[in-house]
Amino acid sequence: MPEKTAAQKKAQKAYMQKFARVELRMTLQNRESVQAHAAARGESVNAFINRAIRNQIERDNESDGE
Repeated sequence: MPEKTAAQKKAQKAYMQKFARVELRMTLQNRESVQAHAAARGESVNAFINRAIRNQIERDNESDGE
């Protein structure tokens, strides 16, 4: 694979600055379960975790309004 150009490196750096890294700890068994679930749904672990968080926030907001 060819080396990235300076423009590509700059664009990637700008893109990555839009995100924050979050460290998550879980048991190895739970990790395997999350990986299998995400794979079965055709999504990455990152996408699954983000979707799960969004869904839970929505549910919490709905129940707070009751």
